[in-house]
Amino acid sequence: MEKNLIQFNTMNWFIQFFSSSIGKKVTMALTGLFLISFLVVHCAINALIFYNDGGKTFNIGAHFMGTNPIIRTIEIVLVVGFLVHIFQGLWLWKKNRDARPVKYKVTKGSANSTWYSRSMTLFGTLILLFLVIHTSNFWIPNRTNQFLHGEELPLYEMMLEKFQNPIEVIIYILGCFALFWHLLHGFKSAFQSLGLNHKRYNGLIVFSGNAFAVIVPFILAMMPVSIYFGWIK
Repeated sequence: MEKNLIQFNTMNWFIQFFSSSIGKKVTMALTGLFLISFLVVHCAINALIFYNDGGKTFNIGAHFMGTNPIIRTIEIVLVVGFLVHIFQGLWLWKKNRDARPVKYKVTKGSANSTWYSRSMTLFGTLILLFLVIHTSNFWIPNRTNQFLHGEELPLYEMMLEKFQNPIEVIIYILGCFALFWHLLHGFKSAFQSLGLNHKRYNGLIVFSGNAFAVIVPFILAMMPVSIYFGWIK
């Protein structure tokens, strides 16, 4: 009886905590860091095209990601992580907006925060639109074909064909630009929300976040650019 009471109180505490504003910010931070780890893997696999060996190395990496049962399971968690991150972000945006229904005649937002930190929802929405296009181009058709016919699509050849279209290249560049701005604030903010900030290593967090925000989107953007200009064949 006592054990059940303890379990009930613990569960009730978790529900109340993650339903609160602080809990939602923690959830945003945790899901954000999880998605950042996904970006590292996604960027590393896609960067294999820079071997410029006709897609041989890239196809090995893509095949591993598409057939490994552990990776396939993590994909489900990843989708849930995206949905939770988006939902919590919209909830926090609405809560902050409702807290100030009447805008000040003169605002001094830049005195306390940067422009991109106040535009996280905008960049997050642009990234969401980009993800819809990106998954529709590659991930959804490939997983659908695997499910229906038991084989993978030639992703490398699909990339070469898709990025001959300048509109597609521009869309991907804009998506990577939005990702850059989103990460520039989100990386550091995630550690702050988790209380992992200290003068000893705040500088390292900021530097790592800025470097990550530049390097990952740059590599992802260079993929369609390199294909379009024929640097990768």
